[in-house]
Amino acid sequence: MTETSIFAIRLREARKARGVSQKQLGILAGVDEFVASARLNQYERGKHTPDLNIAERLARELGVPMSYLFEPEEDLATLILLLGRLSGKQRQNLIKQLRGETPEAG
Repeated sequence: MTETSIFAIRLREARKARGVSQKQLGILAGVDEFVASARLNQYERGKHTPDLNIAERLARELGVPMSYLFEPEEDLATLILLLGRLSGKQRQNLIKQLRGETPEAG
């Protein structure tokens, strides 16, 4: 028995959290509607991994950073997901805080 890839696990979790079917997600990501369901099923079972272009489109449609789909450590994946929800300015201020610098007001 093969171990399911982290990409497959995270893709399935993100898709279910978004509340879309495999076919809907595939179509939104630009996969031909006649093979969208089967293709996404293969990705979620870990039988195939999409190329980076498709992975990027899937992440965009799911509203998650692409790196989240590939991160094997659960705590880092959670941080990536949370950081992806911040604005650019909020991320920059957080980086400054973590570095011990004074963040910008506002």
